[in-house]
Amino acid sequence: MNFCVVNLGCKVNRVESDDAAALLAAHGTETREEDADLIVVNTCTVTGEAEKKTRKAVRHALRANDHARVLVTGCAAAIDAAFYEGLDTRVETVGKATLYERVAELALLSDTSLEEEEAALSAEGAEHHSAPLLRLGEGFRTRVGVKVQDGCDNACTYCIVHVARGRATSRLADEVVRECVAYAEAGVKEIVLTGINLGSYRDGGTSRRDPAATRLAALLRRLLAVTAHLHKTGEPPVRFRISSIEPRDVDDALIDLLAEAEGRVCRHLHLPLQSGSSKVLREMARPYDAETYRALVDKLRARVPELALSTDIIVGFPGETEEDFQESLALARACAFSKIHVFPYSRREGTPAAVRADQVKPEVKATRAATLRTLSDDLRAADYARRAGTQEFALVEENQTAMTESYYEIPAPADALPGGLICLDLPSACH
Repeated sequence: MNFCVVNLGCKVNRVESDDAAALLAAHGTETREEDADLIVVNTCTVTGEAEKKTRKAVRHALRANDHARVLVTGCAAAIDAAFYEGLDTRVETVGKATLYERVAELALLSDTSLEEEEAALSAEGAEHHSAPLLRLGEGFRTRVGVKVQDGCDNACTYCIVHVARGRATSRLADEVVRECVAYAEAGVKEIVLTGINLGSYRDGGTSRRDPAATRLAALLRRLLAVTAHLHKTGEPPVRFRISSIEPRDVDDALIDLLAEAEGRVCRHLHLPLQSGSSKVLREMARPYDAETYRALVDKLRARVPELALSTDIIVGFPGETEEDFQESLALARACAFSKIHVFPYSRREGTPAAVRADQVKPEVKATRAATLRTLSDDLRAADYARRAGTQEFALVEENQTAMTESYYEIPAPADALPGGLICLDLPSACH
């Protein structure tokens, strides 16, 4: 079977798409949409713009190929399956919970093979199995993502992902450990833990704060221990990276781990802010205010001076005044972010924010976004300048580049092989 996987959206989607591609690659050939027998479109619907891109991607797949089955999965499919199935009889929507089984069926696996794989998973006690095959072929020679959590129990007023993904769930720690050990034994040097609300990870216990529960920091400590010696002599062990984490989930245990792990847990956090105005944060239903966020950043900086900190900020949220926006700029400067992902607010039908009457004019959003992007560039340059001349372990990528622990792309030595983790002097400038 010729197949093509089209991915849209977040890093969790990327991992899910890679898993689907790995399974299909074991039974077919990855190709262009035009030549595929099966096209898998993993969709995003986090904003109105994301929904538009998703619909465009599905229509493009149908136009590009007049015979392929088009399998639509992901958040947009969960919210409006009828729309996508109404586009063409070749379209089939499938939920994330059954994506693996459906892809396996469409890969023409025998019934016996499916039964054997399902029995093996059941014997392991796995409730989730986001990576049935190790993804170590072409395109997976550097870092790999491991999905450990899904869903979200928050309900930010601009977001519909909690509806599309459902309640927060977590994979069993034993299952995560087995997968990460397999990657480390295969020579992978960076594993990125991902989730829709990664910081809510919990295996066991009765609540988030139950001391009997395995939370994210404890999971990482266990991963560090079991992989500490799974590397060749003279090479560093595998390192772990946290993809994104909400401010409320950065506890003392995680801060202590970042400070003590000597870079095996990358001293880089993506800590979404969304707004520097406490008024706007309340209206977004974010569970913190600007002062709490600033205090957390100060605590992190004091305990982990090497920390690189990136964030998301939405500009033009309904009712955002110029004063509110200036507060976002001020807090961004105070936090000295290494990168700001700037998102002009995009109305998402079905969310409380979308029906507000005080929508910000498009031209105002555009101006604020441009201003914030300029600040982001300035802050990034300043953060890198204080690192230039120091040393960091960097993961060698393709095209003779390497990604540092602090998440900067720098030149790699000409003889460095992709996938290697090497100690490099940071040059005076980065990409």
